Amino acid sequence: MVQSINSKVDLVMAGTSYMGLTDYGKIMIGNKGFEFFNERDVNKYIQIPWDEVDKVIASVMFKGRFIPRFAIQTKKDGTFSFAAKDSKKLLRAMQKYVAPEDMVRSLTFFQVLRRNLSQLFKKDNK
Repeated sequence: MVQSINSKVDLVMAGTSYMGLTDYGKIMIGNKGFEFFNERDVNKYIQIPWDEVDKVIASVMFKGRFIPRFAIQTKKDGTFSFAAKDSKKLLRAMQKYVAPEDMVRSLTFFQVLRRNLSQLFKKDNK
């Protein structure tokens, strides 16, 4: 069994990890970091200390009414994608440990499309 990095737990919720194949388990928010534990295989876990979190990126739909998934971008190890049963409640619990300027919205489909089209037709100013 894996030892938790948290000494005090704020929130435990059912969640999904999108690292490789989809893993279902529990997401734990605590005083030391973010943790994901797989329900079936105890060797599949993700522990991210709060000092390693660079940004939390939320996919926001319907003007903030629905948040289907979110990602945690770390300083060294890359980006980890997750979904939770109630992502809004989970992100509010994370606000206590992550700075507000590090919690951002992801770009919408049309924003990504507009950015790519503007780069395609941009004149070179060399």
